Amino acid sequence: MSRRILIVIGHPDPSPDRFARALAQAYADGATAAGHEVRLVDLAGLDFPLLQTRAAFETGEPLPVLAQAVDDLRWCEHVVFVFPLWLGTMPALLKAFLEQVIRPGIAYARPESGRGWARPLLRGRSARLVVTMGMPALLYRLWFLSHGVAGMRRSILGFAGIRPVRQTLIGLVEGASDPRRTAWLARLRMLGARAA
Repeated sequence: MSRRILIVIGHPDPSPDRFARALAQAYADGATAAGHEVRLVDLAGLDFPLLQTRAAFETGEPLPVLAQAVDDLRWCEHVVFVFPLWLGTMPALLKAFLEQVIRPGIAYARPESGRGWARPLLRGRSARLVVTMGMPALLYRLWFLSHGVAGMRRSILGFAGIRPVRQTLIGLVEGASDPRRTAWLARLRMLGARAA
């Protein structure tokens, strides 16, 4: 069954040499070949400000530069975030993007009475986090408890109703051999074909 997939490249470096871009492209290639519809948002190509006030956050109106990304998020059935681990979590650019799009009127609705729980607006979507890192992925899972990825999964995407959120952690990426990189790209193509 065909699915609508949004791929968000959260690497701040626009260089085409970044492995995150190759991973995102492999996922997109696998998905397209399997008949899924794919849209891509590359955050390195967008220029938007940080949110600095509560009033700006609560307006719920996306900035014009992010209007297409918000439409893509509403359109998709599955969203894939591809990013490097920086200081144990996502890069600041990806966090700034999420602050712009996971907000009232876009990702959740506040109760009309002003009391009670917010209502998620992005239910029915699933996600995958593809995270590259310099350390071994097993160390990040066991010693650091995947804290940065877990926070994104539960406190950001889960809050908006996106579930399940699966993850692919790729460790020791900088010194990886060509055969190892080729294997990771093949895995991403397979995940794309399955829209998983």
